Amino acid sequence: MLYYSVGGSVRRMAELIGEGVERVPGAMARLRTVPQVAAVTQTAAPAVPPDGAPYCELRDLESCAGLALGSPTRFGNMAAPLKHFLDATGPLWHSGALAGKPACAFTSTGSLHGGQESTLLSMMLPLLHHGMLIVGLPYTQAELSETRAGGTPYGPSHHAGAAGGQPLADAERALCIAQGRRLAQIALQLKS
Repeated sequence: MLYYSVGGSVRRMAELIGEGVERVPGAMARLRTVPQVAAVTQTAAPAVPPDGAPYCELRDLESCAGLALGSPTRFGNMAAPLKHFLDATGPLWHSGALAGKPACAFTSTGSLHGGQESTLLSMMLPLLHHGMLIVGLPYTQAELSETRAGGTPYGPSHHAGAAGGQPLADAERALCIAQGRRLAQIALQLKS
């Protein structure tokens, strides 16, 4: 799971997707994050994060069997730090290191209609350019039809509320776990 999180919701979603991955025998989840992008007047993030997942390196992506990509929504798009990291994956694109691997996306927004689906789609674009195989959530997952919070066929989503403190709803948690299981199952099928 590669994610960028500000308020902790996307990080929690990554942990739940990882839990789903690890429910599949033979699969192992690895969490990675990216640092904030510093403006000229700001100090850059430390070389090692003070807590949580370590920062992602290109070799982490090269060695993964599948990828879950997560970001908060920023005006209907992924957050700049995640985009900044993805912009530096040109060497992986050039070598085809990610081609044929399954991938999915997940997001959290401050408002229910704050661009969840467009953010998920924006994260899929670089994955498609890398030749990755997009893995969504099928409507056989009952929570997609029953949720009153987040959740889309494009990937798990969460409505964090304007202040960002809304915890994940039961359906949102279930969809994250289901996405992790689905990603791991497909990754293992593709490897064999």
